[in-house]
This record gives sequence, C-alpha cells and structure tokens, in this order.
Amino acid sequence: MTQDIKLADYLFIRLRQLGVDSMFGVPGDYNLRLLDFVTPAGLHWVGNCNELNAAYAADGYGRIKGLSALITTYGVGELSAINGIAGAYAENTPVLHIVGTPPRPLQSARTFMHHTFSDGDYRRFANMSTHVTAAQARLEDATTAPERIDYILRQALIHNRPVYLEFPDDMPDVLVSATNLETKICIPQPPSSTQEPQVLARILERVYSAKRPFIFVDGESTGLGIVDQLDALIKATNWPTWTTVYGKGLVNEQLPNVYGLYAAAFGDKPAQEYFEQADLILTFGPHNSDTNTYFYTTIPKPAVAITFSGSTVQIEHDTYRDLSARNILSKLLQSLDPARLVKATGPPKQETTLANIQNTDPIAQNNFYRLVNPLFREGDIILTETGTAAHGGRNFKLPAKSRIFGAVTWLSIGFMLPATLGTALAQREHNKGTESKSQTILFIGDGSLQMTAQEISVMIREKLNIIIFIINNDGYTIERVIHGRKQVYNDVPFWRHAQALNYFGADEEHAANNTFTARTCGELKDVLANERIQNGSGVRLVEVLMGREDVQGALLYLLNKQLDQEKETEQQKQI
Repeated sequence: MTQDIKLADYLFIRLRQLGVDSMFGVPGDYNLRLLDFVTPAGLHWVGNCNELNAAYAADGYGRIKGLSALITTYGVGELSAINGIAGAYAENTPVLHIVGTPPRPLQSARTFMHHTFSDGDYRRFANMSTHVTAAQARLEDATTAPERIDYILRQALIHNRPVYLEFPDDMPDVLVSATNLETKICIPQPPSSTQEPQVLARILERVYSAKRPFIFVDGESTGLGIVDQLDALIKATNWPTWTTVYGKGLVNEQLPNVYGLYAAAFGDKPAQEYFEQADLILTFGPHNSDTNTYFYTTIPKPAVAITFSGSTVQIEHDTYRDLSARNILSKLLQSLDPARLVKATGPPKQETTLANIQNTDPIAQNNFYRLVNPLFREGDIILTETGTAAHGGRNFKLPAKSRIFGAVTWLSIGFMLPATLGTALAQREHNKGTESKSQTILFIGDGSLQMTAQEISVMIREKLNIIIFIINNDGYTIERVIHGRKQVYNDVPFWRHAQALNYFGADEEHAANNTFTARTCGELKDVLANERIQNGSGVRLVEVLMGREDVQGALLYLLNKQLDQEKETEQQKQI
C-alpha cells in the first residue's frame, strides 16, 4: 500500500473494510467533490429521492450489514436526514452520517454562505446532531484526519448507534498517511471483571433451582453481540422462549420450545399465565419502551429476573456493572450441566389454522396475516410499517434464518418503505454467489406509503426483488383508533395504487404483470399462488382492501376505549 493516500479514498477504503458495499445519499454542492470518489472506491452509489429517505434506507441496510453510511450536504441536506438518524439512534443502528461542509477557509473567515443563517456560525447543525448521534468528528487537517475517521467508525460499532462526520469540501483530495489502513478497526473487548465469578455463580444457582423458567429475548441483544450464544442457550436448556416486538426474528421460531412474541394480556392467555408464574425469567437486551413492552406489562418483576443489559447484569435487586454479557454467557454455556436443568414444559402452543377462512370472506386483519404467512421462506426479510401492519405482523411464524423489522419505539410513519430498499440491497449483497431465493417483503398502509412512496422508483432502478403489500384501509387507521375516529385529519388523498409501478419507472409489461389487487380471501389466495409472487423478480405490488376501522390486539383495545368514551359522551348529552 502506498504511503500516502487521498483522504476521501481513506474513508471509503475503511468503509469497505467494515463490510459496507453501498452508499446512500443525495448530492449537494458541498459534497460533490467527495461523491466523485465513491464509485472509483468500489462502493455502489444509491442516489435517493431525498435525504430523509436516504437515512431510512441506511438504517435498514445497517440492520443487516452491521454498519451503513450516507452522505448529505451541509444544512439543508443533513437537517432533512436528521429524523431518520434519530430513529436509528432510538433503535440502535450504526450509521455513519457524512456531511459535506463548506471549505475550511470560508468557515474560518465566517463567510456568509448559502445553506447557513448568514451569521458566520458554522457549528449550529453539528451541535444539533450531538443529540441524535453517539459521537461526532470534524476533519480539519491532514495529520489528524485518519485517526478521526478511525475514531468515529469505532464509536459507531462500540455504541451500535449513528455517528456524525464533517467532511469539508476542500479536503477530498488532501493527502494523508495510509499507514493505519494496515490495521483493521475492531471493537475493543472488555476485560474480564473481578465480579464475573460471583455473578456466574449466582446465575448458575438460579438456573439450577428454577422450576418454571422463561427465556425472554429483546432487540438490544444484537448490539450486545450475543445472538449466536442465545441460540446455543435456547437449544441447550430447551426452556420455553419468547421474544419482544423488537426481539422477534432473533431466535429460530421453528424450534419446538420457541413460542414467538410475548404480548402479556394482548396475547395468548396461557403464555401470560406462564409468565406470571415463572420463578426465573432470563431477559436479554431489554428495550423497555411503552410500545415494545405493551405499556410496560411485559417487564419481568425483579424478584424473578436476571437481566443482561448494556454493560450490566441485574440479578433480582442487585446490579453488577462493567460486565460483558458476551463473556458471562460464554462462561455460562461452558459451565452448564444439562443434567441439573429442569425439563420445563411451556404452555400449549396456539396453532394457526386456515380452516375457518372462506374464499368469499372479505380480507380482514384476523385472516390476512394468516393467509400470507405461508409465503415466507428461509432467509426472507419481512418489514411491517407502523400501523395495523406492525401489529398484525407480530404473530407471524417465521422460517429459520429469516428476519423481521417492525415498529418498535421511534414509529416514524413511512420509515419502512425506504428501509425496505436498504435491507433488500443488503440482502442481495449478502446472498451474492449463493443459490438463495430469499426475498424482501414489505407490509405498509396506504397512509404510510404516501410519506415515502417515491423510493419505489429507486427499488425499480436497483432491480431489487421486493414484494410490497399495500393495506388500503382508507387513511390513518392507527391514528383513528387512538383518537379522532371520524376526524378529517386522519384521512389521506386517494391514490391509484395499481398505476404505481408504471409511474415510478417500471416498464409497462412488468407493471401490468406484477400489480395485483385483492378484496376477498379467495382473490388473495389466487394472488399468493401466482408464480410471479412465489418466484418472480423485481418489484411486485399487491393492494389489499380492508375496513377503515378493522384492527386487532392492542389497537382493538384502544378503539373500544374510544367507542366507550363516545357512548358515554352521548349518554351525558341525553341527560
């Protein structure tokens, strides 16, 4: 390797070393010279329709690849992306946000430039990003730039969250030392704690004495780097296992002791009874937002819980700090004596059946997801947008090695469509050279679609294999059931979804052959059996029509609560 290298090349080589093969973003005058280096560096440039969508797509890509990157321009571009970056922060996705900034001399002179407030203050936007990124760095000179790049990338990996990098427009061509490229960027392994033997002994004591154990997997297990170990633990103990909304897809739901999602009172009664009577609940990677815990009802009581979270392990009411969950789990698996484990029997599994669905039945929440579920196969990535789709998809039974991304905490409506672009691209890169026929499948409502629909054009241009199910229930149904059931602010404009593929750039033949509509269960069965849905390619679109107040689970609870309030108000008027 040459001793000196251009700074832009240094950055992009580092990204390639970390497994990033595609770059998202939108051109702007302060990042154009940097963009010149993207394709020559071997990176695939994905030009998005706007910066918000680019951030959403980078989030989806990062969830599959473990790191992603996007480039925006200073001010107007980066602020458009900031909502997507905030979502990645809230839900633990490592994204490198590269911002092309005005040249250093102009910043030093406090020159009044466009995309600024004409006050010479060039720190405003970087300061805004401190609230939604785990670390920030500014490239200022050639001597420190490589170390700053390495630092910011390492922080993204350590914290499993977005980071922010300012790249001045006059620096892409600056020569820097290439020496650091010979050493890979790695996450430092935490040292073994002196508390580990004590903690391990307490865990083993509880594990061996448990009569009614419950394994509970949440989504931050990914950032802890323990997903493979959890699979080993679930198989070694054969104990009943559930996931949260965020954790769904991290464990193999085909295993006989894996039950899928635990939803407390909003799910299966036998599962709730088992949870409430459990004498040991092993919780991994908790993410205790209201939406992920069904209004906090799935959080175990401390008296029966051992919780692995961040760098802490909590056993009952005692918290042990500065511990590695990965280290503890490794030693637990090594020490585990299967002969001393209780042979725990979980509650009866709720079997999904299609027997009671008639072809003439209208498509509804209580039959749609059951009918679609058999479409999934090993390696598929399923995404369910905020709204009825997110709630309905929670009951999917996933094939092995598949993933599902649903609405967890941030709940930015429209996120999932660009995220689908990012995940599909990552999936294609991951499957390159294999015979995998896995697909990316999106479930999204008609209201959410209108937020970010233009990214369908990028999916088509990228020739990605994606199936999009549009749930057309005439507006923001999730908002209606929360508040304003009859209010016009929950309506959305009428769109002709059947013409979407053509409008967004697909050729007429593909659009005609890959656009479907279903109103009844029989029509949906025919669509699902179609060869183009089963084994087709490119973007395929299926519009399904449902009632505007057709909901289930927690959403039905909210709707009924609103109806009761309306009834009470009406009765009071009559008094």
